Amino acid sequence: MTRLPAHVLEDAALIRVLDALQAEGDHAYLVGGAVRNALLDQPIDDIDIATDALPDRVTRLAHAAGLRAVPTGIDHGTVTLIAGGRGFEVTTFRRDVDTDGRHAVVAFSTDLAQDAARRDFTINALYAGRDGVVIDPMGGLPDLAARRLRFVGDAHARITEDYLRILRFFRFLARYGQDADPAAVAACGEHRDGLSRIARERIGAELKKLLDAPDPGPAVALMDRTGVLHQLLPGADAARLQALLDAEPAPGGWLRRLAALGPVQPDLRLSRADQRA
Repeated sequence: MTRLPAHVLEDAALIRVLDALQAEGDHAYLVGGAVRNALLDQPIDDIDIATDALPDRVTRLAHAAGLRAVPTGIDHGTVTLIAGGRGFEVTTFRRDVDTDGRHAVVAFSTDLAQDAARRDFTINALYAGRDGVVIDPMGGLPDLAARRLRFVGDAHARITEDYLRILRFFRFLARYGQDADPAAVAACGEHRDGLSRIARERIGAELKKLLDAPDPGPAVALMDRTGVLHQLLPGADAARLQALLDAEPAPGGWLRRLAALGPVQPDLRLSRADQRA
């Protein structure tokens, strides 16, 4: 049985939120990045919570516990609960009804397994309850231990639901992975044309996160081999980036790394601050 490190559940604000959601018998679980990073002993930036309670019920339970509830993504089942001056995104279990390659029409569910099946990677489909016990419906724990990045279920299906997942795959590989699932890599290359449907500012945001990883070189080289890099940045040179990484005495800025790949393209719609960096 795998458990979260004890300190994760010593967070008074988190405990208050979980207790509020479960006060009348509903279930609530930490999910995704918080669980993944806790198991890797890495910093936890945000804590997302999944529940079988419907959004209206989440709001009522929060108010009963004296918590503020903000309907930040109510159409997709997300209510942000404020505790200890922090926001915790609480989302009702969901299943996809229809997708268009970027956005999904969802239906609410009471089944954790259905919620897990719609997530992107197995290492992001990990849940943990108030007792800290990790629930792993998609085989993410062995993948996390091996630092293996693998899509949930069929890679082609996950990608065609949202083509941005191609870029997320390489970003997560750079940050958390050492072993890329061959079927996932092949699917990313096969569907790379789908990235033309993604807004360029979203592409820019993902590239920023990817290139900000401690060592993005191997992931970018794999993007090059699959044709994904040139789909995003025509004329990019992964070898130039690797030369820069090899020469850096300390990690350099992501924008410098982007420039090493080739001329920074204005349609990535970088912020003014980024353009001045």
